[in-house]
Amino acid sequence: MRTLSDFTRWLFVVLSALIVSLIAWNTYRLFTQLKENERHKMSIWAGAFEEFQQVDITNKEWNSKLILNILQSNTTTPMILYTHKEDAYSVNNLSDEVLQDPENRQALIEQFSSEFNPIEIRYNNELLQTIYYGNSPAITKIKYYPIVLLVILLLFYSALVSFYNTSKSAEQNKLWAGMAKETAHQIGTPLSSLVGWAELLKSEDIPKNYITEIENDINRLKKITDRFSKIGSAPTLSPMDIVALTKETCGYLKSRSSNLIAFDIDLPDTSILVALNAELFSWTLENLVKNGIDAMRGQGTISIRMSSQNKRVLLHISDSGKGIPKKHFNKIFRPGFTTKKRGWGLGLSLARRIVEDYHRGKIRVLKSIKDQGSTLEINLPEVA
Repeated sequence: MRTLSDFTRWLFVVLSALIVSLIAWNTYRLFTQLKENERHKMSIWAGAFEEFQQVDITNKEWNSKLILNILQSNTTTPMILYTHKEDAYSVNNLSDEVLQDPENRQALIEQFSSEFNPIEIRYNNELLQTIYYGNSPAITKIKYYPIVLLVILLLFYSALVSFYNTSKSAEQNKLWAGMAKETAHQIGTPLSSLVGWAELLKSEDIPKNYITEIENDINRLKKITDRFSKIGSAPTLSPMDIVALTKETCGYLKSRSSNLIAFDIDLPDTSILVALNAELFSWTLENLVKNGIDAMRGQGTISIRMSSQNKRVLLHISDSGKGIPKKHFNKIFRPGFTTKKRGWGLGLSLARRIVEDYHRGKIRVLKSIKDQGSTLEINLPEVA
């Protein structure tokens, strides 16, 4: 069932198409009428011009102001007059430069001939002149008016769609941020209880390594809670050594991964300072690595490379999985998009939000080859 917003959008499209069609139809009718008027006006002008050439103006009996007025009244229609006997050209309502450029003149003659049939002036069955004339500036403007109107409506519709998508995206982001904070709140209650139970277990006769593992998992839950609580609010960024933080996160992921997953890590020997939020950056790296492991179906090689270029840090996370189709390069970062049967499509969306919105960086699919793997790139600015 379509929502009200979908109905409104389609109604707007139909009404816009109807309005454009009506305007285009009326404009075409007006354009056709003006063309007909132009043709009729030029026929009268040609008749007056022919009459003017066939009289002796020195004859005192000739005193027709009407013909002169007709000849002088046409100040808009561009014309090229060709006199056959003298093999000469003249122009009216055109620049004299047309006469000096044969190629431009011939191009105008062909253009005018396509717009109107040339008018021939004869006397005693002898062809004296041919008049080539084209659309007046007013007709030319009206001719392109529907196209301009259509472009304006398309731009307006594009702006409306962009506003709709932006509003929808903002609403979704607000909803997910609220869900993340609520999740952090819900985890916090049993987590506090687990901390208390862990303290009680220390007084019991239980091996210390068991208590240590429980405390490690509790600390991990605290970290997860802290991450969720930061979604939806501007995190605090501090200059940190991204090399050390990446090494620490990779060590944790390696210890928690199957022996079927090989880690190939190549990081710089020197520290690189980047304005980071440690929890959110680690979360991003974990999401990318886990997505790579899923793409390899739990068996393969994860490669992590880091380099520094022009005050930018480039972090490449590669896997040896099935690859990403090129048509999905941008889609995989959209909220809700997933190719997994049991996926929410939030991991990479959160990764992009953390990298681009919070850390002023960029994240993209650098390359991907079918059945050979993919490489994702994180690009972050170094601390000046």
